[in-house]
Amino acid sequence: MKILEKLLGPRSKYVKNIPYTYEARVDELCGQGKEPLYSYYYSDTICGLLEFLEKNEVGPENVEIFEVYQKEDNKVMTKYCLDKKNHWLTRPGICKSLHDRYIGHVDEDHCAYRDRDNKGIGPY
Repeated sequence: MKILEKLLGPRSKYVKNIPYTYEARVDELCGQGKEPLYSYYYSDTICGLLEFLEKNEVGPENVEIFEVYQKEDNKVMTKYCLDKKNHWLTRPGICKSLHDRYIGHVDEDHCAYRDRDNKGIGPY
């Protein structure tokens, strides 16, 4: 089974009703340019993405978070990714915040993303 996972990637990547990966788009011009100049950050999990942004001191002010599915991207409302002090939520806070969005995939005893790598990458 490990050989197939290495070749095909995590099994959860093929579940069509959860995102394939997560993307953060950071407007480096902070809305000052005619066209935004984006830097992109990625992770296979939203918790991994938010932890990477926090670690790299990327604040939420000019960031848009997207769920990336195989055929579309959906914007995640940033307010669900922040704590009361306007800092990125980390585990288990982000899990609780998005529990209703991913019904049956994220709860206290189960996470459909457990087989994925939580590392973040970027900027690109």
